[in-house]
Amino acid sequence: MGFHFTEGEVFLIDKPIKWTSFDVVNFLRTFIRKMYNIKKLKMGHAGTLDPLATGLLIVCTGKKTKQIDKYQGLDKVYEGTMTLGASTLSYDKETQVNNTYDISDLKEENFAEASKRFVGEIEQIPPAYSAIKINGKRAYQLARKQENPKLKARKVCINEFRLLNYDPPNLNFYVKCSKGTYIRSLANDFGKALNNGAYLSALRRTHIGDFNVNDAFTLDKIKERILKETGNY
Repeated sequence: MGFHFTEGEVFLIDKPIKWTSFDVVNFLRTFIRKMYNIKKLKMGHAGTLDPLATGLLIVCTGKKTKQIDKYQGLDKVYEGTMTLGASTLSYDKETQVNNTYDISDLKEENFAEASKRFVGEIEQIPPAYSAIKINGKRAYQLARKQENPKLKARKVCINEFRLLNYDPPNLNFYVKCSKGTYIRSLANDFGKALNNGAYLSALRRTHIGDFNVNDAFTLDKIKERILKETGNY
């Protein structure tokens, strides 16, 4: 059964590290247009992943782009690692460590107590290094110019926040949350709740609603499949 890109396809993509979500869409659109000789092709993704994150990205083409809002509204599941005892301005590894803290007195019972503050409906301030627009400019553009963008708190819902294992200074975790939740902010806020510091050092999105990253294509695999279908393999 062949692809019908103009009528609409929904792809599950396993986004590689250091690619933006837009990079993935742009790569697929350019490659598909070339392989199928399509002049124009609508395409979009249903929920941004940061460049340093990997995992599930839903990409829609053609008439199926009308379903993007529906997919964006689904709960997301992430597995990740936060590094304790330090903080960064971007709340992840994009920027260098700006503060360090002593973690010698931190115990796992401290983590369990602190994690309870982040379950249910909470208020969260997005990272300054985010794609949110402020007066027409992306917050990260302002942050990189050291213009200190002011972002408003927003309500998000965290259904589950489980701490998996601690190998100092790294703490692995599992989160199931609503759309709009910034896991980088969760890591930063968790560090503050410990009267310490933390930043997100690894993140993988495993689920969007009932969609599972185990069913997703890598970019190489989807490229291979298209090449076979078009007789160019």
